[in-house]
Amino acid sequence: MAKTPDVSSFGSMDSLPELRMVLIGGEEESKSSNVKSSTGNFILGQDVFDMTRRTAQSEARQTEILGRRVTVVDTPGWLWSHMREDTPKLDQIEIQNSVHLCPPGPHVFLLVIHVESNLCQHVQQSLLEHLELFSCDVFPHTIVIFTTDTSESDEKIESKIQRTPALQWILQQCGNRKHVLNICNREDRDQVRLLFEKIDTMVAANGGRHFSASNVKDLKEEILAIRERASKRAKEVVEQRKKAKALLEGGKKPPEHLKLLLIGAQGTAKSSAVNTILGGKVFSAKYNVDGRTTHSKTCKRLVNGRELTVVDSPGWFYIHTLQETSKIDKLEIERSVYLCAPGPHAVLLVIPLTAAIHTSYLTAVQEHMTLFREDIWKHTLVLFTVGDWLGGKTVEERIESEEGLQWIMNSCGNRYHVLNNMDESNRIQVKELIEKIEEMWAGNEDPCYEVDLNRAEQIEAKKEAGDNMAIGLKKINERKSRVLKELIGGQPQPLSGIRIVLLGQKCSGKGMAGDMILFKRLFGTAFNTAQSKRNLPHATCMKHEGDFNGVKVLVVETPGWFSDSSPPDWIKEEVLQGVSMCSPGPHVFLLVVPIFRSFTEKDLKAMVEVLKPLSERVWRHCMVLFTWGDWLSDFPVENYIVREGKVLQELLEKCGNRYHVRNPNRSDNAAQVTELFQKIIDLVKQNKGFFTTKLKQNRKRPWTYKQQQFIEEEWNKREEELIGKVMKALSNEPEKSTVSSAAHSMDEFLIPYLSADEPSEQQARVAEWLTKKVRKREVSSGIGSIGSSMVSIENLDESSPVDENPPKMSSLPQENKDDALKTPPTPSVIKRRNSY
Repeated sequence: MAKTPDVSSFGSMDSLPELRMVLIGGEEESKSSNVKSSTGNFILGQDVFDMTRRTAQSEARQTEILGRRVTVVDTPGWLWSHMREDTPKLDQIEIQNSVHLCPPGPHVFLLVIHVESNLCQHVQQSLLEHLELFSCDVFPHTIVIFTTDTSESDEKIESKIQRTPALQWILQQCGNRKHVLNICNREDRDQVRLLFEKIDTMVAANGGRHFSASNVKDLKEEILAIRERASKRAKEVVEQRKKAKALLEGGKKPPEHLKLLLIGAQGTAKSSAVNTILGGKVFSAKYNVDGRTTHSKTCKRLVNGRELTVVDSPGWFYIHTLQETSKIDKLEIERSVYLCAPGPHAVLLVIPLTAAIHTSYLTAVQEHMTLFREDIWKHTLVLFTVGDWLGGKTVEERIESEEGLQWIMNSCGNRYHVLNNMDESNRIQVKELIEKIEEMWAGNEDPCYEVDLNRAEQIEAKKEAGDNMAIGLKKINERKSRVLKELIGGQPQPLSGIRIVLLGQKCSGKGMAGDMILFKRLFGTAFNTAQSKRNLPHATCMKHEGDFNGVKVLVVETPGWFSDSSPPDWIKEEVLQGVSMCSPGPHVFLLVVPIFRSFTEKDLKAMVEVLKPLSERVWRHCMVLFTWGDWLSDFPVENYIVREGKVLQELLEKCGNRYHVRNPNRSDNAAQVTELFQKIIDLVKQNKGFFTTKLKQNRKRPWTYKQQQFIEEEWNKREEELIGKVMKALSNEPEKSTVSSAAHSMDEFLIPYLSADEPSEQQARVAEWLTKKVRKREVSSGIGSIGSSMVSIENLDESSPVDENPPKMSSLPQENKDDALKTPPTPSVIKRRNSY
C-alpha cells in the first residue's frame, strides 16, 4: 500500500458544518475498561455512553461542539485475539449497523487503541477481517486514536508506538494518520480541536466524500427477526420452568447432596465458574501463571445450605475434532464423570459468550460429548460464562443469532444459565443456577447420569499404567543421555554458529519457536484458523539470524501444510530451498509437533514425505520440537509420548529419540534455548558434522579421496551400529542397576567387540559393559556459559562436511575391496575415532 503523507502536511480547508464519526476497535480479554466509550464521552464532553457495562449495541449520540454538530457512534468491540469467524454473529451485525446510525454515512472511523495495549501477534489479520464487515475499504477514512490515562509525555508515547511492529503496520494502512488523546484531562478541549482539524484535512484529501453505507433494510430486518425469536424462546423457558417447579412443590424432594460436572473447551472459564459457584478460590483460574486444567479435580463445599461436589475437567482445543484431541486429554475428560459416582446430577456444558459457535466449534462439542452415553444430554445444562459480554443484549438474542447455539439448546432441552465470573460476590446468580439444576432433576426419570463402575476401574488402571510407563521412559532417556555423552565425549573445538531448519504443519508453532530461539518477533507467528481454507499464494522459506552469547544462530522456517491433506510438491521444493539457505548445511532439522493435538498416522506420513527428497540419512540430523508445552501444565512430556502411542513413538525413533519441549509460559526462555542448544551440540557431535547433500571432491587425487571416504564411512557405520546397540541395551537395562562413578583406566572404557556375536549375546555384553564400566553423569539441563562451552564441538571443520552419500562397496574395483577393508584408517580417521 502506498504511503500517504501525514495529515499535518495537507493544506487547510473550511471546516465541515457537521462531523459524523464511528468509533471502532478491538478489546483485550484481560482488560474490562471500555476505551471506546471513554473516548466518545471525551470528544462529546459529557457522559453519554454507559461506562458500567460493555457496549453490545451500536449507539449514536449528538451534540454541538466548537460551533459544529457532531455525531459519535459507539460500537461493540471484538477481541484482538479473534478472527472474524470467532466473533459472535450478534456483534458482527451491530458493527455493520453502526454506519447506518449517522446517515448518509460517517466522515471518519476512529480506530481506538490504548497505548498500553498488549496486542496479540495476529492483530493485523484480525483487523483486516473485521473491517471487511463494512464491505468497502475503510482505511482511507480512518484515523488511529491512541488513548492514555496517564501523564506520560508525547515523546514516551511515540516511543512505545515505534517499538510495536503491529502498531506501525496499522498506521501504515491508515496513511500514518494518528492522534493522541489523554482521556483523563477532559478540560483540555484543544485535544478535540486538533482532532477535528485532522479529520477535516483527511476529508479534504478524500475529495470531501464521506463513507457510503448500504444494505440498511436487510440489517434492520435481521435484527428485528432475532429479537422476535428471542422473545418467543424466553417465554417458552418460563413455561418450562413453571412445570418443573410444580413437580418440586408437589412433594418431589431434590437430593441434599448435589454432584456437578463441568465440561467444555479450553479457555471457557470453567475453573472460574467453579470458583464462583463454590464462593472461593478453589481451582486455579489463571491460565498464564498456573497452567490449564490437565487432571480432573474434585471439590466439596456447603453452598446455600446445600452440599455440593463439583468436578472440573480438562478442556479440549475449541475447534478440534475428537480425533485431533490428544489421548491424554480424552482419557481425563472421560475419567471426570467417574469422580462423582454413582454419577452427576447435572453436567454443566460451559460456553463463553465471547466466542461464536461456528461449524468447527459445534462439531467439537458434538464429538466430545460422544465420550459419554447419549442420555448425558438429559442431564446437561448450558452454563454461559463471561456474562458481562452481553452488555444490554439478552442471552436469548445471542442464542437466536447462531444456529450452532440453537442446536445445543435443542439437545439439552432448552436449559441454560448465565454466570458473570467477574462478579463473584453476586450469590443470587448461584442460587438461581442451583434452582435450575433442581428443576432439571425433577423433570428427569433418572436421578442422575449413572456411570459404569467397571469402566471406571479400567480407566484408573489405564491411567496408572500410563503414568508408570512415562516414569520408566523418562529414566531410560536419562540413562541414554548419560551414556551417549560418554560415547561422544572428547576434546572440544569451536563451532562458528548453529544453523536450524524448522519443519511442520500450519499452526504448529514453527514461527513462535523461531522467535523463541532468536529472542525476537520475526517469523509472523499468527495462529490463524480463519485462513485455513482460503486459497492463499504459496508461502516461501523465511530466514533470520541472531546472536546468543556470542554464538551466531541462523533459523530457516519452511512453509507449513494443512493437517487434513497431504503436503503438496511445492512444499518439498521449499524444504530443499530451506536447506540451501543454510549453507554449507543445517546442523539440525527441528520437526515441530504441537502438544495440544493428537499426532496421527497421517501426520507421520506427511512428515516422512516432506523429508523424503533429502534421503534417509536426514533423520540422523532430526529432533522433535514439541510446541505449546504449556498445554501439558504439570504433566511431563513423557506422559504425552506414552499415551499417544506407536505413531508418535515411531517418529521419535526415527529421530533417535531426541526431543525438546517449548513452553511459552515459562519465564526462563534463555534457559530453554540453552538446553535446546546443548541437545543440538550433542547431536552434531554424534553426527560429526552438519547435514549436506554435496560432496567435496579432491581433483588431484580422486581415487585416494574415494578410498579414504569409503574407509571412514565403514568405521562410522560400525560406530553407529554400536551406539544403536548400546541404546537398545539401555532400554532393557534393569531399573535398579547403577553405573559406577569411580575412576577408571582407559582400558576399562574399551567398547566390547560385537561383530561376531549373536544379537542376544551382543545385548548381554553391552548391558554388562554399561553396568560395570560406564561412569554415571548428571544429565545437563543447561550448558552454563553459552559463550564458552556451548560452541564447543568435537573436531568439526565447517569446510569439510560429512559425506552424506559415500561410495558403496560395489563402486570400488574388485581387486581393491579386500584391501580397502584391511587398510588401516588414515591418521585423521584414527584421531577422530580415538577422541570418542
